[in-house]
Amino acid sequence: MLRTVLVVRNELGRAPSRCCKRFVRTASVLCLERRDVNPSNRLIAQSSSNLLKPRHHFKDGQARRMYSADLPKHLRVQLPALSPTMEMGTIVSWEKKEGDRLGEGDLLCEIETDKATMGFETPEEGYLAKILIPAGTKDVPLGKLLCILVYSEEDVAAFKDFVDDGAAAPPPPKAAVVPPPAAAAPAPAAAPPPPPPAAAPAMPAAPTAAPAMGAGGRLFASPLARRLAAEQGINLAQIPGGSGPGGRIIAQDLASAAAAPRAAAAAGGVATKYEDISLTSMRQTIAKRLLQSKQTIPHYYLSVDIKMDAVLKLRAEFNKMVDKDGVKISVNDFVIKATALASKKIPAANSSWQDTFIREYKSVDVSMAVSTPEGLITPIVFGAEKKGLAQISQETKTLAAKAREKTLQPHEFQGGTITVSNLGMFGVKNFSAIINPPQACILAVGSTEDTLIPDEESSTGYRTAKMMSVTLSCDHRVVDGAVGAQWLQHFKHLLERPHLMLL
Repeated sequence: MLRTVLVVRNELGRAPSRCCKRFVRTASVLCLERRDVNPSNRLIAQSSSNLLKPRHHFKDGQARRMYSADLPKHLRVQLPALSPTMEMGTIVSWEKKEGDRLGEGDLLCEIETDKATMGFETPEEGYLAKILIPAGTKDVPLGKLLCILVYSEEDVAAFKDFVDDGAAAPPPPKAAVVPPPAAAAPAPAAAPPPPPPAAAPAMPAAPTAAPAMGAGGRLFASPLARRLAAEQGINLAQIPGGSGPGGRIIAQDLASAAAAPRAAAAAGGVATKYEDISLTSMRQTIAKRLLQSKQTIPHYYLSVDIKMDAVLKLRAEFNKMVDKDGVKISVNDFVIKATALASKKIPAANSSWQDTFIREYKSVDVSMAVSTPEGLITPIVFGAEKKGLAQISQETKTLAAKAREKTLQPHEFQGGTITVSNLGMFGVKNFSAIINPPQACILAVGSTEDTLIPDEESSTGYRTAKMMSVTLSCDHRVVDGAVGAQWLQHFKHLLERPHLMLL
């Protein structure tokens, strides 16, 4: 018995979290009851090796081992927070079916968060006993039970009719839908709106409707009715008769006439065909953050034109040198490198507003805007000021491909200290971008075009140059106008003398 107590004590000491400690205690109690606890017992040895292995995609409370008199040992898998701002998720698809064998790290399902769609891996080996949230379910709250895993294939059948206790929550919404009709019953009391038409018993005074138009075509209407008709664009001559004395048109008649023509127009008009597209979590987040940015950040914009001849010449030489290695450097790689170096030179642009203070970052993590069918996402080139052009080129291509394939991991797009948005490949000459909060700056990059510029060394006095227009959007709370101008000046200096970026 002493030996058993020592084993349990050692297991508890090695458990890294309260969740693990609870499991070790529960497993120990069960084994004591069965009298099969000993140092070589496989239950404790196996559970320890599985539990104590670190897994980045699971935290306490996201997976719980459960014991019941009616059900075999199983693992409850709950919806985890896959991004810091995630509150709900959408189950896009299940990659495994009920009864399938699972290996640790196998792709279990795809979950759409407020940032991206990403794969969710199986936490442990076993069998998928029950799927509780079907594919396509939207707005699944954090902590909701997704599925049940068991450790033996024979235990799968025990969960055939398993129902999540938390699933009892959906009925209330339906119950809440039933009362409204009951509450709608008293609404006939609110049917006094019909009584106004009941005042239309004066309508039988259809003979009196004619007196609304007097001799000489004069129209009888109250001053209030005339003012309301002018404001609402209602033609008094089209109202058949008023309910006032002598068929006079009063304000109450306008209320009826305002609704009737709209209904008639809706009935007589040609319906325009349209399609309602439901919003994804990602699109909702984009809308929320951009609206927040424009409403809370005082934007200002600075533009400059840059001669790109030297960059294009150096790029062609580089690509010729490294062609055999499969590396192809783009203009955008030079832009990202120059952005990082300019931000290092002018650190105020590499900062963020934190309400009570300004945070200045020591490393320049450049977010690059990538367009996907689901919306815009900004993967990050971390520490870009320390990386060479070849490494930046490789990383940007890898990140862009993963963004379009929906395989970006949260750490690859969360954060960033400054953003670059390039629409030059679409022929856009220039544009202004919205700041990506909490960052203080975003650089909008346009296309490169042939432009005539003065040249004293030319016999004609001018020459054709490759010019690129860029616009820097700044948060005026963090970056003053002069500071933003200094940043652009240094950025331009680097691109017009690209060899300086190689030092």
